Amino acid sequence: MRSEIRKSPSFIEAARRAQIIAAAIETVAEVGYAQASLGRIARHAGISKSVISYHFADKDDLLQQVVRQVFDDSWAYLEPLLRRETTARGRLGVWITAELSYMAAHRAQFMAMVRIVENHRNAVGELSFADSPEESITELVKILRQGQRDGEFRGFAPRPIAVTVFQAITGALDEWARDPRIDLAAYAAELVTAFDLATRRDT
Repeated sequence: MRSEIRKSPSFIEAARRAQIIAAAIETVAEVGYAQASLGRIARHAGISKSVISYHFADKDDLLQQVVRQVFDDSWAYLEPLLRRETTARGRLGVWITAELSYMAAHRAQFMAMVRIVENHRNAVGELSFADSPEESITELVKILRQGQRDGEFRGFAPRPIAVTVFQAITGALDEWARDPRIDLAAYAAELVTAFDLATRRDT
């Protein structure tokens, strides 16, 4: 019984933190980075500002957690899809398709993440998330090298192609951010074909 009582606060706190993060995502997506004050986020969540201060050190801490949450959730969607693929060609196609399909289903998360990443700075004025693309690029390099080892892909320098794939996905999402009518599934299909032709080994 005592162990159950001790566990309850941590569960409640986790639920409250998730509620605050969700409110921050919706607020930043709706009003933009500059206007998303802690007070505004608190009102959106239906709580007092002091509740946010209890769970997060400050606005910087909260926004850091928002970006990390979006990254973690998108990876949780992508990673099992990649595991099911046995070929590098299949994994590259899944990476492109899943990145776009996940964001298509989570527009508010994407808009909030982009606005924070493009604007949030650390104490010395540097963009806090300047290195955020590196994780994705590193994973793409692994896929490309696997394809070369297995004879699926031609010889090329993996990092430039990985960066190009990443930038192509980013470009698709940037267009979609400006015009939500864009069909990201169709866009993904074109990118998959383009990079399949660009990387495949000549037979």
